[in-house]
Amino acid sequence: MHEHVTDPYVQLARKEGWRSRAAFKLMEIDDRDRLIRAGGVVVDLGAAPGGWSQVAARRVGDKGRVFALDILEMQGLGGVEFIQGDFREEDVLRRFEALLEGRRADLVMSDMAPNMSGVALMDQARGMYLAELALEFARDHLRPEGAFLVKVFQGTDYEKFVKAMRETFASVATRKPKASRDRSAELYLLGRNLRS
Repeated sequence: MHEHVTDPYVQLARKEGWRSRAAFKLMEIDDRDRLIRAGGVVVDLGAAPGGWSQVAARRVGDKGRVFALDILEMQGLGGVEFIQGDFREEDVLRRFEALLEGRRADLVMSDMAPNMSGVALMDQARGMYLAELALEFARDHLRPEGAFLVKVFQGTDYEKFVKAMRETFASVATRKPKASRDRSAELYLLGRNLRS
């Protein structure tokens, strides 16, 4: 708790009005890789409490669209269409896809993580399963020149997932933003340009 309260990114998020410290992770990656374009369509999987959606909504502007999904409740956010539900459930996925009305996304981003049990092997497997589901969604809903940004944890099946990313995208890069805690095993993988 002390680490969270004294975290400089937590303090900066409060000061600047961001919903979470995660906003700084996305801003840093986007500043480097130019993923979010004005007027673009962005999908945010694992959106609550809304830090990434907040950044995306500001950067796509009035002509853009942000679609967000999370199993947890998320307070309404201007410029963001949100569905609460479990991404692993078929009916929730169908309702979310219906929101897109056939639009292809410029960016699919996933900051999904399982509720941590403390059992490293189990947490890793559950986290990788969510990343695999997000990759499948990106394959189905991205524009050919689109981008996919996903949180993963190094460990079991990491190399297998990187291989799946390379089979799906022409370019795959690893990102570890400064706002990601040093002790955290989290990394972000960025895939660009779907292979046909």
